[in-house]
Amino acid sequence: MGILNATPDSFSDGGKFRSPKDAIAQAESMLADGVDLIDIGGESTRPGAEPVGLQEELDRVLPVIEAVKDCGVPLSIDTYKSETMRQALNAGVDCVNDIWALRQTGAVDAVLESQNCGIVLMHMQRDPLTMQFNPEYINVIAEVKQFLKGQADLIISSGIASDRIAIDPGFGFGKSLEHNLNMLTNFAEFSSLGFPVLAGISRKSMIGKITGKDTNNRMAASIAAAIMAADRGATIVRVHDVAETVDALKLWEAIQLDMSA
Repeated sequence: MGILNATPDSFSDGGKFRSPKDAIAQAESMLADGVDLIDIGGESTRPGAEPVGLQEELDRVLPVIEAVKDCGVPLSIDTYKSETMRQALNAGVDCVNDIWALRQTGAVDAVLESQNCGIVLMHMQRDPLTMQFNPEYINVIAEVKQFLKGQADLIISSGIASDRIAIDPGFGFGKSLEHNLNMLTNFAEFSSLGFPVLAGISRKSMIGKITGKDTNNRMAASIAAAIMAADRGATIVRVHDVAETVDALKLWEAIQLDMSA
C-alpha cells in the first residue's frame, strides 16, 4: 500500500502531493515501482494533529481521487468521516482505511451503502491530539486484539461481510516505543483473529527514536520493519518508499519459496 498524502502537514511528506498534477505524478511513480494499492489521505493524523473540517478534507481528496482513479490499481481513502467515505466511494475508491475503526457517527452506514468496498479497522488509544500522552496498557497485544475483534464482530453484526475486513494494530497511535516494539515482535498474534493484517510503520517516530534519524532518513529501517512484519504475517504493508520496499519483499518472498521447496 503506497501512501499518497493530499495534506500540507503530514509528518513525512506534507504538502508534496496536494495538487492533482503532483498526485498523478506520484501515483504514476508508485505504479512503475510495483504498488498494489494507493492510500489517499486528506487529514494528517500525526500525534498532536488538529482535526480538519469536512469540506476542507473533501476539497483535498476528491480532485486527487478523480485524477488517479483510472490508474490501474485499487484506491483506498484514509478517513474517519462518514461523508468523506461516502463521497470517496462514489468517486471511485475501493477501500476505507479508518483510524477510528468505524466508531464515528455514520461510518458503518457509509460503508454499508457500498456492497463490496474493503475496510481497514485500526486500533488507536484516545485520539490524535492526545494519543501519545503517556499511553498505558496492561498487555498491549491482548488489549489491541480484544478491541479489533470486538469492533470487527460489531460491524459484521451490522451486515458487513467478514471478508471485506482487514485489521491494523496501529503502530504509533497511542503506543510508546516499548509498545510498538512488542507489537512488531509479536505481530503474528494479530493474524490469529482471522483477518488480513496491515502494518503501518513507515518512517514513524519509533524508527526515529531507535535510529536517531529524521523522517527523510528512515527508509532503511522502514524497509527492515516492513520485512519483519511480512515475516510475521502482515498481508499489507503501508509505505512511503514503494520501489525499495517492493524489491526487499521480492527477495524475502524468494527465500520463502526456496525454503518451502
